[in-house]
Amino acid sequence: MATIRMIDIAVNFTDGMFKGVYNGKQCHVADIPSVLSRAWSAGVDRIIVTGGSLEESREALAIAETDGRLFCTVGVHPTRCKEFEESGDPEKHFQALLSLAKEGVEKGKVVAVGECGLDYDRLHFCPSEIQKKYFEKQFELADAMKLPMFLHMRAAAKDFCDILSRNKERFSAGVAHSFTGSAEDRDKLLSFNDLFIGVNGCSLKTAENLEVVRGIPVERMMIETDSPYCEIKNTHAGINFVKSVWPSKKKEKYDQDCIVKGRNEPCLVRYAEILPSWCLINWIHFLALFPGKSLGWWQAVKVLLT
Repeated sequence: MATIRMIDIAVNFTDGMFKGVYNGKQCHVADIPSVLSRAWSAGVDRIIVTGGSLEESREALAIAETDGRLFCTVGVHPTRCKEFEESGDPEKHFQALLSLAKEGVEKGKVVAVGECGLDYDRLHFCPSEIQKKYFEKQFELADAMKLPMFLHMRAAAKDFCDILSRNKERFSAGVAHSFTGSAEDRDKLLSFNDLFIGVNGCSLKTAENLEVVRGIPVERMMIETDSPYCEIKNTHAGINFVKSVWPSKKKEKYDQDCIVKGRNEPCLVRYAEILPSWCLINWIHFLALFPGKSLGWWQAVKVLLT
C-alpha cells in the first residue's frame, strides 16, 4: 500500500498571519517557506492557494509561482462582492479577473474560479442581493475559462442551490468547501453531478457534524485546512480521532520549527486520519495533481494510488 499523498485544496496564504501579522501587530517574521516545509514532510503533495478578491487573487498567483507544487484560484468571496461596485466600473473589474485567470491558466497555475458563493452569516460585510448578483456573474468566468469552481456556502443553501441549478451548464465541476451545513444541505449539494464537498476542522466540531459528514460518499469528499482558520480544536468532536501531533508555540515565542498555536497549517490536513475511524471505510489515497491542464484538480478524489 502506498503512502497517502494529500492535496490541501484550501490554504489562505495571502492572510496576514502567514506574514506574521495578527490583528494588525507584527508578531514574527513571514514564514511561508517554513510552513511549506512542514507540509511537504507531512505528506502534502500539492496545495491550492485561495483567492478571495481581485487583489488577493493576484497575490495568490504570485505565491503559486514560487513552487511547482502550488496552485491557486481566482475569484471574489461573497463577503467581498461589494468590491465590484466600489471599483466604480463592475464590468471592468470583472474583465480584470478574467485577464488574471487567463494569465494564470497560461502559466499552469490557476485551477479554479473562486472563492465565490453566498454567506448569509456575514451580511454585515455584503448584502445578500449583491452577493447573489456577483456569485452568478462569476459563472461567466468559469464558463469562459472552462474551469471548475471553488465554492462557499454559509446559511444560504436554498439560494446557493437555486443559482447552481440556473448555471449548471456553465461550469464543469466544483467543490463546496469548508462544509458546515445540515444533512439536508449535504443532500442538496450531492444532487449536483461533479460537485464535491470540502471538509475541514469546522466540519467536525460536534457529534452532529460527524454524523452529517459520515453521509458524504468518500468519492465526493475533499480534504482541506482552510488555514490559517478552521483548525481542529481540543473542544471539537473530531479531536478524539487525531493521531498526529506537531509541537507548537505561541506567536509571541515564535520558533520556525514549531507551528504557531491557534494558527492552522497545511501540515495539519489530517482528516485522512479522522474520517476512517468513524466512517468505517477505507480512505481514498490522494493522487498528486498532474501538471496537465486537462485532468483538473477535482480528479484528486477519484484516483487511487497503488
